[in-house]
Amino acid sequence: MSEAEDGGSLYVLTALLVTPTRFPAVLGDDFPEACALLGVKPVEDGYGLVLGQDEDGARWTVVVDDVALVATAIASWDCGMEYDLSPDERTIVVSLAGWPLELTVSASGLPEPHDPEQGADGTGRVPLAPPSAEVWGPVQRRLGADQIARDWADWRERAATDGGTAAAAHPGLTRALEEAAAYARQAPPPGRVRSSFAEEGERTLRADGPGWSLVARTGEAAFVLLDEEPGVVLAIPRDGFPDHPDLPELTDVLAGLHRIAARPA
Repeated sequence: MSEAEDGGSLYVLTALLVTPTRFPAVLGDDFPEACALLGVKPVEDGYGLVLGQDEDGARWTVVVDDVALVATAIASWDCGMEYDLSPDERTIVVSLAGWPLELTVSASGLPEPHDPEQGADGTGRVPLAPPSAEVWGPVQRRLGADQIARDWADWRERAATDGGTAAAAHPGLTRALEEAAAYARQAPPPGRVRSSFAEEGERTLRADGPGWSLVARTGEAAFVLLDEEPGVVLAIPRDGFPDHPDLPELTDVLAGLHRIAARPA
């Protein structure tokens, strides 16, 4: 439990990081976009997000600048250890009504989670809310790419089975690969390309652009999702599409992304 910006108690449920190397996909294609949605400046060290409920059960997202504290809490929880996350009031940047993600937990002994009245946080904004599962758009596209990264082995098998033949002819795939390749020549906004550890010394690459998301493993296949194709995953085999010389070479695209990608410390 910590103190909210107005001095009230906040019962902490979970926490997230918003940094150039790690931020929730629901917030944007890159780090500055994520910060803009939260109404904060894209400072180099980033922020921590603390999600909880006040004494009335209302949902709150508290943005703090003590990134190390939030990172320690997340690491402890990931290891199954208890950690009392109580940010100092002086580290609070802003408190926002609502949650950007759907949580399946709630604080015991409090009313059911609900949004406070609009304007209760002093920003005049509509409370943060999880993305709808009934529509397809940039948020759902990015979340789909996250899901592929988590279930990589299953998606790799699918790519090996169908060979990505249908993907090769899709004009959106050409656009996405060309724009991804251009990132290596002109650096995109921070967080637009990210790299994280994977099995056997490989890296998982995530890149996002206007209307597309790419997820890949170095030395392996890649997948592209597009705003204009709801729920469709375009598979790119490891060797690319030799019969389609108009498409950028996958190995070249991934090498360029790997070179410029933001990496966790």
